[in-house]
Amino acid sequence: MSSPGAAVDFVTVPERSAYRLRSATVPAAFLTDLPPGVSLSPDGLAVVDVVIRDARIAAVEPPASVPDASEPSVDLRRGQVWPCLIDVHTHLDKGHTWERAPNSDGTFAGALRAVAADRTVHWSADDVRRRMDFGLRCSWAHGTRAVRTHVDSLAPQAVISWPVFEGLRKEWAGRVELQAVSLVPLQIFGTPEGDDLADRVAAAGGILGAVAYMSPEIDALLDRLFDRAAERGLDVDLHCDESGDVGARALAHVARAARRRRFAGRVVCGHCCSLAVQPPDVVAETLDLTAEAGISVVSLPMCNQYLQDRVPGRTPRWRGVTLLHEFAERGVRVAVASDNCRDAFHGFGDHDMLEVFREAARICHLDRPYGDWPRAVTTTPADLMGLAGGGRIGPGLPADLVLFQGRTWSELLSRPQANRVVVRSGRAIERRLPDYRELDDLVGWTASS
Repeated sequence: MSSPGAAVDFVTVPERSAYRLRSATVPAAFLTDLPPGVSLSPDGLAVVDVVIRDARIAAVEPPASVPDASEPSVDLRRGQVWPCLIDVHTHLDKGHTWERAPNSDGTFAGALRAVAADRTVHWSADDVRRRMDFGLRCSWAHGTRAVRTHVDSLAPQAVISWPVFEGLRKEWAGRVELQAVSLVPLQIFGTPEGDDLADRVAAAGGILGAVAYMSPEIDALLDRLFDRAAERGLDVDLHCDESGDVGARALAHVARAARRRRFAGRVVCGHCCSLAVQPPDVVAETLDLTAEAGISVVSLPMCNQYLQDRVPGRTPRWRGVTLLHEFAERGVRVAVASDNCRDAFHGFGDHDMLEVFREAARICHLDRPYGDWPRAVTTTPADLMGLAGGGRIGPGLPADLVLFQGRTWSELLSRPQANRVVVRSGRAIERRLPDYRELDDLVGWTASS
């Protein structure tokens, strides 16, 4: 099922309620069980048949030596099959503003200034809704089934953006599952505005979040945030240490606060960049505290490489990402996500989680061995979002899949896989990416621009 402006799909999925995907290569990290008699390649890839019936995966079997002529099927010729992708950290409300609010010097401070000015002038309900919907249509076309977005929530923006989120969640139900996290400075939770925001987040079924950075009152503020979350039965998702400052150690404070308050909900911390430049003893202590507190970590490699260690006229000296391998070694659940797309914090991106994984594999060396790293954009974020069975391939699970022409890791990650096929509930979707021209009036472009 191709669409104007899209690459031609590399295979055609039968328009049937039951069919077989023959000779499919599936990373073992996604399989709920390895079928008997199926061996793994040195890179952890299994060649199997995937049987689809009534919108679900009916079976994962060894490849049939002789295809059943009476059974509808498609031969993938060892193309890879993945579960649909999960994007656990985005900023849909900031997205696609670059043309009207570019980052003049590419720095973090420049991004803050550009977005603050843009928000003050432009962020009406219609503006936010249209840009968020544009991002979701990109996610849908690329094969994402769930998105967690952080929502700028300082007054007066909260009363504008949270109803927009709730409306979009209803519109996209059954296609892309949406979750939202409040994004405010941690200091807000020392004021009545923080209590009001916690109530708003709870009413919307959201996640309580903030930007946690070092201050004399950080521990008291974290206690207050965790208490407000516990009182309302909310999970917590925080921005932490998004800098190269050796003294930025908020993650350790978050871990201690979660244990001190005996917080029972899920806790996710994003970015955690400064850990990569801290002394070994500080690193070891923070890694241990994070593991002991049961905190999960989300790295945003594309955005953080774009922003961190950016000094005009100088080549960056580090990659801006956190210690993914060291966290994983301690049993900390680690995901990677898209973060910002085409705004002042990251001037590029298309809400494509395969691109995120491809770049993460290069930037963070998530290869040799690949092992469980493909779960960082599928299984792990699904678990962090509470999506039962998400990011997995196995009997009884929904037939929400992405079919790629690439067979090996090198083939898969060397090209954009623009001719991928996205299957939802067993049926191939039309993968039409939205045209940037739809947003011309929002960014101030005219026919003569």
